[in-house]
Amino acid sequence: MFHTIREFLNTWKHESASTISLFEKLTDASLDNKVYSEGRTLARLANHITETLSEMPAKLQLGIEEEHPHHHTAAAIIENYKTASDKLVNAISTKWTDESLQEKHNMYGQEWKNAFSLWVLVGHQIHHRGQMTVLMRQAGLKIPGLYGPAREEWEAMGMKPLD
Repeated sequence: MFHTIREFLNTWKHESASTISLFEKLTDASLDNKVYSEGRTLARLANHITETLSEMPAKLQLGIEEEHPHHHTAAAIIENYKTASDKLVNAISTKWTDESLQEKHNMYGQEWKNAFSLWVLVGHQIHHRGQMTVLMRQAGLKIPGLYGPAREEWEAMGMKPLD
C-alpha cells in the first residue's frame, strides 16, 4: 500500500511507462488476437486497462468521469491511455493529500482505503499486461522487458536467455 502521494506517483510513473511501452508494440493487425473464442482480444484488454483509469477513480470521488473506450487502432489505444493516465495523475496531485490516502470509499461492495485502491489499480494494470504479453507472443509480436530483459533483449545483449 502507498503511504504518500509521492510514493504512488513515483510508482505510477514507472508502471504507466511500462504499459505504454507494451502498447507501443501492438499492431492494428494484432488487436483481434485472443487465446480462445470467449477470451478477450488484445484490443479489449488494452481498452480495459485504460477504462479502469477512469472507472476506479470515479468511485474515489476524484472528479474523473467514468469512460468505456472501444478503440480499434493501436495509435488510438495509446493516445487514450496517455490521456487517462494524465487525468489520474493530475486529479490525485491536485485533490488529495497524504492524509487522503487513509480515507475510505465503497469499492465493489467493500470499504477500501484510498491507498489500497491505488495499490489495486496498479496491480490490476500489471495483471492485464501479463495477459497481453501471452497474446502478443502468440501474435508474433516482440514484447519489451518490463521488469527485466525479454528474450530478444537478452539476445541483443549477446547473452543466452534463461529457460
